[in-house]
Amino acid sequence: MRELLMIAVGAALVNNVVLSQFLGLCAFLGVSKKMNTAAGMGGAVIFVLTLSSLCTSLIYKFVLVKCGAEYLQTIVFILVIAALVQLVEMFLKKTIPSLYRALGVYLPLITTNCAVLGVAIINVQSGYSVLEGVVNGFATALGFTIAIVLMAGLREKMEYNDVPKAFQGMPIVLLTAMLMSIAFFGFSGII
Repeated sequence: MRELLMIAVGAALVNNVVLSQFLGLCAFLGVSKKMNTAAGMGGAVIFVLTLSSLCTSLIYKFVLVKCGAEYLQTIVFILVIAALVQLVEMFLKKTIPSLYRALGVYLPLITTNCAVLGVAIINVQSGYSVLEGVVNGFATALGFTIAIVLMAGLREKMEYNDVPKAFQGMPIVLLTAMLMSIAFFGFSGII
């Protein structure tokens, strides 16, 4: 149990996928303009990353390794992730159309989000069991959600600030992400 907790804290805070590994930046920067959209994207990423970690771990351990086809892991992982994103997209389109429209092009981008694929590959490279891989996937997605919601909150507050013309738009967002990254570096002493 202690090891699972260490994996979870490490993935969510210490090795935050966005702020320390710099994976998944396209969705992080693109969807973090409003809190509700950021929270919706975080929920979608939590669902996809947790399920993809489970599915890819099972497929890798019980299919690819048994068949000696470990070299196909990247292709198989991308197919699994794409199928899960399609399920999320269909679910949101039917149940929460406003969130579906707000996420726009960024929802299908979860398929090519390097964070989702990166976690599946990290699970395999780290030799995690299926349970450890699922915990790592969930905690990584939770860390992504924390980062994107914090960024959205800061961006909403920055709309009302007097930002110099040279820093308006993406430059101030990148500076804010840099400062968030430095702040999250403080969690490195936990583990």
